[in-house]
Amino acid sequence: MPRGDKSKYTDKQERKADHIAEGYEKRGVSEKEAERRAWATVNKDDGGGKKAGGSGRGKETGHPAAHRGGEKGGNASAERSAADRSASAKKAAATRKRNAEHRANH
Repeated sequence: MPRGDKSKYTDKQERKADHIAEGYEKRGVSEKEAERRAWATVNKDDGGGKKAGGSGRGKETGHPAAHRGGEKGGNASAERSAADRSASAKKAAATRKRNAEHRANH
């Protein structure tokens, strides 16, 4: 089987790759690079093609690639200064207060 052959992938895996590639393209990644990343993600997620003849058809994957979002999460807020966070909190509190007053008047 030549490299890049997708014959062992299920329809569901192909849909998953298409969906992932679309997301990358929306963020400005080239079509070719988006495709490459999408299949890399499907492979990381599912461990390769799931059709008969490959190994591990129908095994639960745990979706490891989909869990990375949580790891990447807190960085932005962790890098902000206490003053920045406090200012955001004050602004949010003011917005909530304003919205509450608006609702009370209607």
